[in-house]
Amino acid sequence: MIQTPEPVAPPVLQMRGISKRYPGARALIDASLEVRRGEVHIVVGENGAGKSTLMKILSGAVTADAGEIVLDGNRVELDSPLRARTLGISTIYQELSLVPHMSVAENIFLGKTPTRWPGIVDRRRMRQEARRILDSLGVSIDGDAPVRSLRLAQQQMVEVARALSDNARILVMDEPTSALSQREVEQLFATITRVTSNGVAVIYISHRMDEVFRIGHRVTILRDGRHVATRDIEDVTAAELVRLMADREVADHYPRRRHVRGDELLRVDRLDGGGLKEISFVLHRGEILGIAGLVGAGRTRLARAIVGADPPSRSALRWTSPVGERRFVVRGSRRSIDSPADAVRAGIGFLPEDRKQQGLVLPLSVERNISISHLSALARFGVLDGAKERGEADSAIRSLRIRTPGSEQRVLNLSGGNQQKVVLAKWLAAHADILIFDEPTRGIDVAARQDIYLLMNQLVENGAGIIMISSDLPEVLGMSDRILVMRGGRVTRELAAHEATDAAVLQAALGVPA
Repeated sequence: MIQTPEPVAPPVLQMRGISKRYPGARALIDASLEVRRGEVHIVVGENGAGKSTLMKILSGAVTADAGEIVLDGNRVELDSPLRARTLGISTIYQELSLVPHMSVAENIFLGKTPTRWPGIVDRRRMRQEARRILDSLGVSIDGDAPVRSLRLAQQQMVEVARALSDNARILVMDEPTSALSQREVEQLFATITRVTSNGVAVIYISHRMDEVFRIGHRVTILRDGRHVATRDIEDVTAAELVRLMADREVADHYPRRRHVRGDELLRVDRLDGGGLKEISFVLHRGEILGIAGLVGAGRTRLARAIVGADPPSRSALRWTSPVGERRFVVRGSRRSIDSPADAVRAGIGFLPEDRKQQGLVLPLSVERNISISHLSALARFGVLDGAKERGEADSAIRSLRIRTPGSEQRVLNLSGGNQQKVVLAKWLAAHADILIFDEPTRGIDVAARQDIYLLMNQLVENGAGIIMISSDLPEVLGMSDRILVMRGGRVTRELAAHEATDAAVLQAALGVPA
């Protein structure tokens, strides 16, 4: 457990009356935040609640339209990231800002490299200082190793070390565990304990309720750009946090509705190669097939193989089943799927793990991202029917509750949860009935998760079949009709919903005998 800070500790940071407007939307309205020295202060809220904007203002990347920021009782102006770092405010984003080809030590002291005399780097001193900081964090990382050779969790430790080399008083961490294994999460939490015990304040943004209650001391809730409440963790429940975030009750975190399983939609037989080993399974109409496993088990490789994103070749994917060259049985017919275009034609939709890079065209509008998978269906004599395209997008915005000023808004200006809904809308508009969701709720708040879960229920009720890959074990257990557990590129166990437990899934994922 993280050591509880002194209850009378004075605030190291006060943000008061912060407001920020963007074209077509108000991101923050008279928002506030108070953080004490040596505490882990959790910030939660729905996507679009203003968390990211508030942190960008604190980091100096964005300038507020109104309000004031007070550090240790003194009002300050944060007009640039450099100014924020100079004042002891460091931010670690989900997308790390390290230089891959440079060494760990060089990244830690990037922009402030110690020198013997002007123009000559004091590498010995740099290595010694890097080693001292890394040792203080309790991590064993070679200071001379290139950052690109490190695991993601180790790269995050380098980011923390760089912040400490800036003499950070406030460390902002944005969804730091979203791509980490459980062991790496434990290492990160241990690092946070060491940092806060030395008086550093940690502002921690997370959508994972277990993390909120495990490491937080206080929590601030934002909703629609406003400060709703700040509570001691010990005085609030998960249900109350959800209500404060969403302004509505979310009684069941995983509202799965069971349906009678229908006809076979997709069959995969003995898929082998490319890191996958003899994988076979069937997906039926009216079911959610969960796929669980540890990081590196091959879940995403399997999804990408099914949709043709990683085309099969003799050296990569081999099909040893009687299906032969017709690699899949889709709705009873044998088909080859060698590209995402083949998957679209087969009625297969794919919500990828990385929605920004693989699921969306960020500079384009909401309506064009929704229509892009089936433009020919919206064309008349080869000319796109703009009214039809816009009507389809407006309908999706209403039914999926996508928060946007309008269908012409560029997707890059939407929050992460609303971007995820646009990807979903794209495949619904294309009438795909075989849907592969890879980490569908990663980085999405509790209320937005409910929207996606209810949509999944509606899809299977209407005859679709869903393959859901998730690192969130409670999500897999709560939403799946069947669960395939993967380990080392293989399916090691299949579990029905009634027999699936945390222990059973973890045993199969770890290779521990039941």
